[in-house]
Amino acid sequence: ALLKRVDFLSVGSNDLVQYMLAVDRNNAQVAGLYQEFHPAVLKALKQVADAAIKAGKGVGICGEMAGNPGAALLLMAMGYQVLSMNSPNLLLVKKVLTSLTLTAAKALLDEVLQLETAQEVKRRTDETLTEAGLGQLIRVRR
Repeated sequence: ALLKRVDFLSVGSNDLVQYMLAVDRNNAQVAGLYQEFHPAVLKALKQVADAAIKAGKGVGICGEMAGNPGAALLLMAMGYQVLSMNSPNLLLVKKVLTSLTLTAAKALLDEVLQLETAQEVKRRTDETLTEAGLGQLIRVRR
């Protein structure tokens, strides 16, 4: 019903992760549990993108995920057309998105959606970046 009333969708990844996982990323006692690569988060983001695309609506995302090179690769594979991020992340994300094909990104997405933990997803995503000669971006972002 919502998609009939809007021109586009925009997801706030920080709030989505925080509320889905019941973790306040700004609370030092639980911030370590904040996992943007959590499979449930990725599946929810894919559902949103799929619904928007099916309805012929644009879909974008803002927040820390959009500026994370590995996450941005997965978001592109899901169909997110707009990634809103802090300016220091622009060149890192651009490097990843212009270095890997959409086909490769979709293959990675299909693979990580079968994994069970955020650590497994992050590890596989980092491996893909390293295999593509982009391992230095993993170190830069830490």
